[in-house]
Amino acid sequence: MSPGRTGYCLGPGVQALGTGPGSAAGTGVSMAGQWVLLLAGFLLPGFLLSEAAKILTLSLVGGSHHLLLDRVSQILQDHGHNVTMLHQRGNSFISDFKEKEISYQVIPWLPPEDYNKGLKNNFDFFIEEALGGRYTFGKFLKFMEQVGLQCSHFLRRSDIMDSLKNENFDLVIVENFDYCPFLVAEKLGKPFVSILSSSFGAIDFGLPNPLSYVPVLDSLLTDHMDFWGRVKNFLMFFDFTMKQRQIQSAYDNTIKEHFPEGSRPVLSHLLKKAELWFVNSDFALEFARPLLPNTVYVGGLMARPVTPVPQEFENFIAKFGDSGFVLVALGSMVSTFQSQELLREMNSAFAHLSQGVIWKYKPSHWPKDVKLAANVKIVDWLPQNDLLAHPRIRLFVTHGGMNSIMEAIQHGVPMVGIPLFGDQTENLVRVEAKKFGVSIPLKQIKEETLAVKMKQVIEDKRYKSAAVAASIIRHSHPLTPAQRLVGWINHILQTGGAAHLKAHALQQPWHEQYLLDVFLFLLVVTLGTLWLCGKLLGMVARWLCGARKLKKA
Repeated sequence: MSPGRTGYCLGPGVQALGTGPGSAAGTGVSMAGQWVLLLAGFLLPGFLLSEAAKILTLSLVGGSHHLLLDRVSQILQDHGHNVTMLHQRGNSFISDFKEKEISYQVIPWLPPEDYNKGLKNNFDFFIEEALGGRYTFGKFLKFMEQVGLQCSHFLRRSDIMDSLKNENFDLVIVENFDYCPFLVAEKLGKPFVSILSSSFGAIDFGLPNPLSYVPVLDSLLTDHMDFWGRVKNFLMFFDFTMKQRQIQSAYDNTIKEHFPEGSRPVLSHLLKKAELWFVNSDFALEFARPLLPNTVYVGGLMARPVTPVPQEFENFIAKFGDSGFVLVALGSMVSTFQSQELLREMNSAFAHLSQGVIWKYKPSHWPKDVKLAANVKIVDWLPQNDLLAHPRIRLFVTHGGMNSIMEAIQHGVPMVGIPLFGDQTENLVRVEAKKFGVSIPLKQIKEETLAVKMKQVIEDKRYKSAAVAASIIRHSHPLTPAQRLVGWINHILQTGGAAHLKAHALQQPWHEQYLLDVFLFLLVVTLGTLWLCGKLLGMVARWLCGARKLKKA
């Protein structure tokens, strides 16, 4: 916290409780009064404080990761803070990415051109392999090595680093996919909070992790495990730990180059140093699990007010009357990568539906030898949030990205998921477990399979009911995701950090956390006692035998 700063304002723009989509007007004065008191108690200190904080957000990878940090930056700026984003503009990883009007400041950074080309080629190869069903951890690790190299390129820019140091920011906000922002925050010597953009199991940042009901990443298990499920989860925990170390080792050379010996950070420790962890999910999707006080759910941050859809979409939807329409969007990164075979199978499956299909795919990339089904409209851009809120939507076909799933939950739309890579499979395991959608592995995408699954979800009203129930859970929080984000950041700015929210377990070595030293001590004491008792019994037995022999003699 900068010297002379006495406080931080929450600023204008906080939505009054009960006026949002999750309000429950008419549920009684006492309930409304409790919620107002809760909101006032949480946010009032921010109004009473006068000065805005200087906050730095670090966006060094593109795609949905940048979109999430852009949203966080805009929310904090709108609520009275002075936000600056460091934005890597070399590779957005979004084919149709466009700069938009923003109110916060941006410091652009462009990596060296030869590196940019290498990273893009590596990423394109990785995506094509994943879409071809040839995803392996080794290929992902190679991509992360390229990201680690990017970190070295950035930290060599002493002009930018010196400028950031001179700004004397009060707080840094990082995102978990790339470890470089953690190293930048450490280099600046500033407190930082992190945003977990993926599912919980993607990294270990110190949460309690009971393996009996908390599934490990890539285990494809739910919180309801039988005996063999628990065995699998236990064994996969060791595999997960090993992979985490391999990913973190991609930054070893960067750390050695830019941090002096004796003060080199350990990435696994750096994750636990974060003041707060904001999780881009919600218990409407996640399995219930233990959290630490500095862990805050903010799933739904990307949700924006619904606006009428453009007339061209309304005209298309109107053609299908009460049958409605299906929305198809497979993410920001892969709209130009689908193979012809996959396009052909999906297009044929859509032809079996009585609904119209609005599909986000570049028309210029559509193969000329594949005739588009009569009920399908392909567009290179669509207002996803507005279409998901449309009263005639019947189904959302998605890749399973967290932002897309949270938008579908927001509007109570059932899903058919086609996971491509990353945490998408894990996200869709949760969708299936909560019964508001189904998932189809990419290798199993065939015309008949996809058509049957889509009709199943559309016609079986239990999927819609489960999606609506999840939407109610999502909406019924007393605070919106933006209010939680701003409120908790104001809280740690007021208190000078979140030491009071961090369990001592974050500083304990693993053998102490799991009481292995206690078990070892008790084992030694027990075995020692048994050994001593055995010795004493032997001595008594020998004495008794000796006494008998003496008596006989």
